[in-house]
Amino acid sequence: MLQWNIFVAFFRSGMLGFGGGPSTIPLVHKEVVGRFKWMNDEEFSDVLALGNTLPGPIATKMAGYIGYRIGGYLGMLNAIIATVLPTVFLMIFLLTTLNAYKDEAWVSWMSKAVLPVVAVMLLSLTWDFAKKSTQSYGWFKNIIIMAAALICMEVFHLHPGILIGILLLWAIFYKPKVHEKTKGT
Repeated sequence: MLQWNIFVAFFRSGMLGFGGGPSTIPLVHKEVVGRFKWMNDEEFSDVLALGNTLPGPIATKMAGYIGYRIGGYLGMLNAIIATVLPTVFLMIFLLTTLNAYKDEAWVSWMSKAVLPVVAVMLLSLTWDFAKKSTQSYGWFKNIIIMAAALICMEVFHLHPGILIGILLLWAIFYKPKVHEKTKGT
């Protein structure tokens, strides 16, 4: 049953994730954290951060790691196949169909109409992560880190994987001062 659930979770995410890897992230989150409760938000955030630092498509990296973590090597293969299979079938079917109607206005409209939905899905996931990170850093530090990350990526064109790597190293070596509680008399 576990292998079936892994297949269903990643097949559904792969099938509905129009637009590539980033659009599947909220769908994988919904399945892994929301529906099956294989991970909590913090664990999922860690998987997402780690996946962004490695080369290759994010959807298959996340599927491979989560599948392995939940169901071992068989779960890893199962999750990767379930993630890739819908893409292969849909590419063959949709590209053949869309190529036949590529000059029609409704094809252009359909492609453009999906983009705002994907943007809202990513924004919703970003808001959830921002709320969770404020539990560790508070709103002020969280906003400073988000603004610095935005500037590094958009102004200085720093790759997100490098930025995440830098933040991971900072987290390893940064030792915050711990205030000892004073004992009452």
